[in-house]
Amino acid sequence: MPVITTKDGTEIFYKDWGTGRPVVFSHGWPLNADAWDPQAHLVASHGYRAIAHDRRGHGRSSQPWDGNFMDQYADDLAELIEHLDLRDAVLVGHSTGGGEVVRYLARHGTGRVAKAVLLGAVPPLMLQTDANPGGVPMDALDGIRAAIAGDRSQFYKDLSEAFYGFNRPGAAVSQGKRDEFWLGGMQVGFKAAYDCVKAFSETDFTDDLPKIDIPVLVAHGDDDQMVPIKTSGLRSAELLPKATLRVYEGAPHGLNGPFEQAFNTDLLAFLAD
Repeated sequence: MPVITTKDGTEIFYKDWGTGRPVVFSHGWPLNADAWDPQAHLVASHGYRAIAHDRRGHGRSSQPWDGNFMDQYADDLAELIEHLDLRDAVLVGHSTGGGEVVRYLARHGTGRVAKAVLLGAVPPLMLQTDANPGGVPMDALDGIRAAIAGDRSQFYKDLSEAFYGFNRPGAAVSQGKRDEFWLGGMQVGFKAAYDCVKAFSETDFTDDLPKIDIPVLVAHGDDDQMVPIKTSGLRSAELLPKATLRVYEGAPHGLNGPFEQAFNTDLLAFLAD
């Protein structure tokens, strides 16, 4: 398997498909690079080089005890980009992966990156605070940690329903998609899955976003039950200097069905622009 070894000895697995301008995909929690397979295949089939990695502790990457926090995720991404000597790249991040992209750009700059895409991304801040009263209460996040510690297998099975909006009236439920989500979740190391809850929910990207001086497509479903659009996508679009906002009516957090088709169209158009 293609891997890089980071400075702290962690092995990061990655896929590298096609040739052309690099498009680098960062996945959401608790998944891995496979979640981006349809989009990686899509862009590679249209003349781009698709690269998608498993975050440390996830999928086929190694499972170190330490390093499951956003700065380290961003540094791992930087090491991958530098190892492959990518230039003029487009970074695409979903959910936690969107936070990873934002922190990378704020921490490492835009010298190797031309554009970015944030899909259902966690910035600027998920956690409910006095400054962010519409955020997710800490009790709910503690509940996620308790569910992981208690019965993570059942938790992932249950979570897949709201993740893809299958709990909405009239939704066309795909059991295969739910099974895929469960499988990705069970491939995450226990410690990484637990620690990542803090990373994606408590990391504050408010000061990072204004530093990003490249065009950014902010794409978000307005029925996202995981990362509500009001305090995430809409706010990020306000803070980014060169944002283009795309709101998908009735769309959930996870890519599926017509929502996925609409995003694929927008992604190709943004890459070509």
